[in-house]
Amino acid sequence: MSRKLVYKTLEFDKPERAPRDIWVLPWADLNYPEQVKKLKNDFPQDIKSAGGFAEQSSVVIGDMHTVGTYVDPWGCVFENIQEGIHGEIQEPIVQEEEWEDVEKVHFPYEWFNIDVEGVNSYCKNNDMFVLPGFCARPFERLQFIRGTAQFYMDLVLRPDGMMDFINKLHKFNLDLMESWAKTDVDALFMMDDWGAQNNLLISPEIWIEIFKPMYKDYCDLAKAYGKKMFMHSDGHILKIYPHLIEIGVDALNSQIFCMGLENLAEYAGKITFWGEMDRQHMLSDKEPADIDEAVREIKELLWKDGGCIAQCEFGPGGKPENVMQTFKSWNNVI
Repeated sequence: MSRKLVYKTLEFDKPERAPRDIWVLPWADLNYPEQVKKLKNDFPQDIKSAGGFAEQSSVVIGDMHTVGTYVDPWGCVFENIQEGIHGEIQEPIVQEEEWEDVEKVHFPYEWFNIDVEGVNSYCKNNDMFVLPGFCARPFERLQFIRGTAQFYMDLVLRPDGMMDFINKLHKFNLDLMESWAKTDVDALFMMDDWGAQNNLLISPEIWIEIFKPMYKDYCDLAKAYGKKMFMHSDGHILKIYPHLIEIGVDALNSQIFCMGLENLAEYAGKITFWGEMDRQHMLSDKEPADIDEAVREIKELLWKDGGCIAQCEFGPGGKPENVMQTFKSWNNVI
């Protein structure tokens, strides 16, 4: 039922209801364990990730969601001061102007050791729509490695070492995505947070020149293997919405309230809005009645015989009653 429901939604084929996708951050598990348990029990997921089927990176130290130092699979060092959320980069790996020290970056080729039989069995033995255990995120990975401010400068200066590394990173992502595409997962997945509160983080021209071709390669790969393409991007990304539709993104998780539902209505029926309920204001500051009204507005403006996934992130500041109401309301509008 769940897998078929998601496909019908993505293809605007009059699904019986909007599929559910609940993102519960460790913060919510720590602060509201009973409410999280009830949420998952009352509103079962329709979408699941096939995580845990690939070999782990040899350089990882610590836990990304606990207080202290965490070294990620690429060797990037994060410092976390709050339990239950992700920390921030303190010291970038690449510090030379021409990226001469880029060899310090660890490419986690261990990730290619995928338990394909385990993944396929997992997909066969549950009825959910399954995403892969890998997500390509080139823009954010480059920031983690270089540091955000310096990387933005490098996008203008274009040192040869950076461009060579981008090509190497893109090939790694493409090859690993192909390894997952050869399994029985239903979609491939990519993400990068491209938006500030009111605009893109970089110029649209640079995005189109450097990053759009990468994303197109990922989408083309997905289509070649008969997979859907899912993407996540926070912030105000209205300027790249038509480009993402053009290259073949099927479902986009974005902050639709940040951009304004009325500004996204022209894309209804062209892409599936993979959430999200507004976590900046609605989930933290409003009441259940406001959540109900917001869901009804999404349905009115963005639902076209499908094209919406009832997705909500339960993280810092979110009221459990508002998260619960998000899924109650979606049950009632369709």
